[in-house]
Amino acid sequence: MLGICRGRRKFLAASLTILFVPAITWIYLFAGSFEDGKPVSLSPLESQPHSPRYTASSQRERESLEVRVREVEEENRVLRRQLSLAQGRGPAHHRANHSKTYSMEEGTGDSESLRAGIVAGNSSECGQQPVVEKCETIHVAIVCAGYNASRDVVTLVKSVLFHRRNPLHFHLIADAIAKQILATLFQTWMVPAVRIDFYDADELKSEVSWIPNKHYSGIYGLMKLVLTKTLPSNLERVIVLDTDITFATDIAELWAVFHKFKGQQVLGLVENQSDWYLGNLWKNHRPWPALGRGYNTGVILLLLDKLRKMKWEQMWRLTAERELMSMLSTSLADQDIFNAVIKQNPFLVYQLPCFWNVQLSDHTRSEQCYRDVSDLKVIHWNSPKKLRVKNKHVEFFRNLYLTFLEYDGNLLRRELFGCPSEADVNSENLQKQLSELDEDDLCYEFRRERFTVHRTHLYFLHYEYEPASDNTDVTLVAQLSMDRLQMLEAICKHWEGPISLALYLSDAEAQQFLRYAQGSEVLMSRHNVGYHIVYKEGQFYPVNLLRNVAMKHISTPYMFLSDIDFLPMYGLYEYLRKSVIQLDLANTKKALIVPAFETLRYRLSFPKSKAELLSMLDMGTLFTFRYHVWTKGHAPTNFAKWRTATTPYRVEWEADFEPYVVVRKDCPEYDRRFVGFGWNKVAHIMELDAQEYEFTVLPNAYMIHMPHAPSFDITKFRSNKQYRICLKTLKEEFQQDMSRHYGFAALKYLTAENNS
Repeated sequence: MLGICRGRRKFLAASLTILFVPAITWIYLFAGSFEDGKPVSLSPLESQPHSPRYTASSQRERESLEVRVREVEEENRVLRRQLSLAQGRGPAHHRANHSKTYSMEEGTGDSESLRAGIVAGNSSECGQQPVVEKCETIHVAIVCAGYNASRDVVTLVKSVLFHRRNPLHFHLIADAIAKQILATLFQTWMVPAVRIDFYDADELKSEVSWIPNKHYSGIYGLMKLVLTKTLPSNLERVIVLDTDITFATDIAELWAVFHKFKGQQVLGLVENQSDWYLGNLWKNHRPWPALGRGYNTGVILLLLDKLRKMKWEQMWRLTAERELMSMLSTSLADQDIFNAVIKQNPFLVYQLPCFWNVQLSDHTRSEQCYRDVSDLKVIHWNSPKKLRVKNKHVEFFRNLYLTFLEYDGNLLRRELFGCPSEADVNSENLQKQLSELDEDDLCYEFRRERFTVHRTHLYFLHYEYEPASDNTDVTLVAQLSMDRLQMLEAICKHWEGPISLALYLSDAEAQQFLRYAQGSEVLMSRHNVGYHIVYKEGQFYPVNLLRNVAMKHISTPYMFLSDIDFLPMYGLYEYLRKSVIQLDLANTKKALIVPAFETLRYRLSFPKSKAELLSMLDMGTLFTFRYHVWTKGHAPTNFAKWRTATTPYRVEWEADFEPYVVVRKDCPEYDRRFVGFGWNKVAHIMELDAQEYEFTVLPNAYMIHMPHAPSFDITKFRSNKQYRICLKTLKEEFQQDMSRHYGFAALKYLTAENNS
């Protein structure tokens, strides 16, 4: 059907050309000289009909038109021959493509023809050419380095996953930072039919470090040149993307273009849409050599097998060495070298339609790539200004980008029907654990939360910190949600040491947090704060999971386990480092207790010393923490003794004890079965005691809880009877687990609970 349809289209086009071009030309010759019965000149001499030059000029133009008519007639004869050939090929072409499933609009490789094709639209049935198998794996390579690029690549991947209907294999050339971030992200994302492989970008630096590069992408902007050497030798083709790309269509359509490559075409590229390579942007502007406007390398189709046979490595290296002798450095990283190679070897390129790389830098011709929203395929934010770039339709493009930026990534965990996924051990174990739960259990949702895998993006913002060389460094650990963001600046002012925070946010809230942080001078001046985003899923606040995430990603030997609502005393960081040495925390199992106080005032003149704090206690401005609602939580701290203590003193564990402590980084994790409100810290302190940690109160340390509205989880605890019943059940099960794990010594926890 497709072949017949295409044949009819060619027959119609050729017939119209044959019939109408000569007729229109002769009408033009005949009628062009008359308007309202009067002669009309075909030249600018209309105002001088009696000029001696008029007759000669008119004669020359008529002769020129007659020559053109003869040329058109010759073109008609060629078209007739092509028509007869097209009619003969139609059915055979139809049969050759009968077994395929996905389609791609017909391309020509010629920029003018392609632009004309866009006007006709991309959805015509006659223009579809099935070429991609349903479950064929599409390979995508991306170079990604650093914290910012790791955020950008997530938005790119979301846009690809949103439209895709094929299995995907991402090949990520990443530095150590990006690998840590993205490996955790994809491991916790658990998207079916997606495979991720990493390649060490740091090992590739020596391959391109000899090339001076002025582009803001740095050395990583040159690494696409070595993909033939880096990617597996059995990988035949790959789509290469910049991190600042957004897809507006199924990537399978782009993958289909590989089938259009002919002869020695091994690179699929879109023409550069700026005037950069024309060399006319400013006085003495001297770009690298390029073919015409050159090509943009934000989207590349690479035929790897053929490139290897052509000795691509040798080809680009020789070209780069030669050009660098006069150019001295690259301005647009790998793009300059790709263009220099193409200038010498234009046969290497299959020119993609420009809608496969709509380039949104300033002063581009990108508007010629589309007439309608349906024409858009790939948007490329290739200006350093990114979303602030000047473009006639930038609001539309920005909204499209923000849609994927804030899109709930959990919704992309959808199966590809009919395409079997590779066996994933983690996924299989999760399904097995969930299948063992009783869905009729009234506490099923509580139990299920323990096994929920939350998508996690580590180091959402730039992090740079080297722990102190004396092995005394301490990291403050806390967790928070969107309603506690206002505490961040205050904590940073009180604690100058490293901080590890786990934030429980939706995708949209993560972007709000990013804007908040980037707009804060206090937060942006601190590079020793690690922000780890744990994305929302389920109905409970996974408080202990968040604590574990923050604990796991510290780089210091010790950590201060705090909560986001507390402000540490000024100078606590240095005081704790001295206490670590004094109490030999490196060689003993101690938990150093920082006494906790609270105020009911939103505006507080924070005490600068223990003496000032004691004065405020006596005046009723401050109180020991939760003295009026949950005395047992901190009573064992022995605040009466603390008032006069000048040296650290030991206290014993008691039921419901939940102090804030400083411990070594190898201490046990929090128990994930406790979510929302209740027993989350109590259980952790109990386990520390079971492991024979010694609780020591620091005499000159303190922290103060700041007032806030009740959390949603404590409201549920207070109002929902079933919530309280389930919490009691989980607590009993935890105590039983402790008894089984720690034996006879753990029986005291059951006894203490019964007596409390």
